[in-house]
Amino acid sequence: MIRRALQNTGWLMGARGINAVLSLVYLALATRALGVEGFGQFVVAFTFAQLVVGFTSFQTWQAIIRWGQESEGRKDATGFALALDAITIVVGTAVAASVLAFAGDWLPIPSELRVPTFLFTLASLLAIRSTPTGLLRLHDRYARAAAADATTSIMRAIGAAIVAILAPSITAFLVVWSIAELATAAMYWSMAARTEPVHWRRFSLLRVPRLQESSWSFVIGTSLTGMLTIASRQLLVLLVGALGGAALAGIYRVAAQLGEGLLKLAQALLRALYPELVRNPKQAKRLTSAITRIAVATGLAAVALAALAGDWLILVIAGEEFLPAYWPMIILAGAAAFELAGASLEALLVAHGRAIANFILRAVPTLASIAALPWLVEWQGTTGAALAVLVASIISVTGFVIATRRTSTKD
Repeated sequence: MIRRALQNTGWLMGARGINAVLSLVYLALATRALGVEGFGQFVVAFTFAQLVVGFTSFQTWQAIIRWGQESEGRKDATGFALALDAITIVVGTAVAASVLAFAGDWLPIPSELRVPTFLFTLASLLAIRSTPTGLLRLHDRYARAAAADATTSIMRAIGAAIVAILAPSITAFLVVWSIAELATAAMYWSMAARTEPVHWRRFSLLRVPRLQESSWSFVIGTSLTGMLTIASRQLLVLLVGALGGAALAGIYRVAAQLGEGLLKLAQALLRALYPELVRNPKQAKRLTSAITRIAVATGLAAVALAALAGDWLILVIAGEEFLPAYWPMIILAGAAAFELAGASLEALLVAHGRAIANFILRAVPTLASIAALPWLVEWQGTTGAALAVLVASIISVTGFVIATRRTSTKD
């Protein structure tokens, strides 16, 4: 079980590794083509779209794994997931249109960028791929998922190179990012359909809740946690832009792009572990302990590497204008290391059906850090924003440790 979990994590991280390398390519192209101010405006537009998706989407892949172990249950779970995705697209489109149309100057997106931002948000909503991801993970087709996942960075890198040479503008980069999102979604659905037929006829919000008593509490709990994990990071970027201007948001984004690589590893670890913990609850404690020890060592090594090579990396990739991203990058690497150490504990909580408890452990420190952000940004700029992320991660992971010990004691 440990070997399979690590192998599946390896496939996920293979795609993440490709994405990480290519992300440095398109990050360098975008920062140098747009400059600090232009890149900051691009980051704010991109972040707005990701924030809308994060706030309105459901973690449907977890529902498929939880209720899709048997053939009939899988058909119902897939139909339920598809219906939830449809809600996301409708609600997300309405929210994006309303905010962009009626928001005043507090939203740091210039009027000429609001239509391109809406179109990019719509593309991001249509490109939601949680359901096909769940089908691939249910069948342990992590290699196929890795191939599909790499599409995003490949398309971005190629498109960014073309745009940087021919027509460097914020709108052009948004078009490239939109094409990359849609192409990745198409790859995911194609891979899922090759694995098993997608059960569109079971499209329903009612069938699974009738059969599974706690279905809505599970869906709400996992979705709220996913919303916090994704949207809180994006919300911080948007708030940094609102409080300190687009240039400051651009610097913070560079710091996050370079410093939060471990966060992607933590997310990959959670996604690979969760199916194993659902299938083998009796072995959950042993698996969690082994993975956590590996995660702690990896996290410490990554933070040390960021501290030693951070200045050089920023200078080579983004240029001298972005050197203020160094300390925020180190702090965000530290926060990601804590998240990596806590990823297996979080997966264990969700596998035990404690999705609401998991959400609360995320929500309280996250909301507190967001509330403190205006003061922190005024005090230390992007470094203050990074400190908010670090403190929230430390508190959440500490909560995971306490909660999983209590769960193990009860079992």
